[in-house]
Amino acid sequence: MPRAIATRREIVTVCRRLWERGLIAGPDGNVSVRLSADRILVTPSGMAKVDVRPDDLVEVGRDGQHVRGERRASSELAVHLRIYAQRPDVVAIVHAHPPVATGFAVAGEGFASCILPEVIFQVGWVPLVPYEMPGTEALARQFDPFIPTHDAFLMANHGAVTAGPTLSIAHQRMESLEHAARILLTSRLLGRVNELSADQVAALVAARERAGFAGPYPGCPAPDDQRRHE
Repeated sequence: MPRAIATRREIVTVCRRLWERGLIAGPDGNVSVRLSADRILVTPSGMAKVDVRPDDLVEVGRDGQHVRGERRASSELAVHLRIYAQRPDVVAIVHAHPPVATGFAVAGEGFASCILPEVIFQVGWVPLVPYEMPGTEALARQFDPFIPTHDAFLMANHGAVTAGPTLSIAHQRMESLEHAARILLTSRLLGRVNELSADQVAALVAARERAGFAGPYPGCPAPDDQRRHE
């Protein structure tokens, strides 16, 4: 019981931080944590995340069936369940609408360039998941090719999802994704993007593997592939 209470408070804290940093607005986004093999705690549907309190959170089974809580679970629950089912190492998932990173998704771009050490080390490649109607099983199925080997995802014309072995890491990955998007956009506006060398990337990949982060970093793509990583 003490762990469950602490988890509820942690989710509320992350929701507020997402709102404070402008990564969500109004009822956007959702956060979940795997409590056990067959229980998941998730934010409620239709509620502004800045207003979410511990008692508002909803507990569901691994099949998505309601277990506890007075509200309905997030409409994006299907994506969360899909990731949890395929990645036993994932304990928490964050979905947000980071403005600049989502701008890349609207432009049809994932993050595959070898530019920022922090992205390579902590986040890895960020694929672009093809568009489907938000809140549907069809959208959740679009994640299937990417779930086993990626920790962060951009959704075409929608937003971003990050996963991690803890809620803290899942949240940090979301912040890092948006921060990287701002830096990349700025460098493009300045007219030059300098990429890391193959040796520099290899050293970061080795450090990533030693840290135990899931999702192998498959090296730097050819320039023609960097515009759209799917």
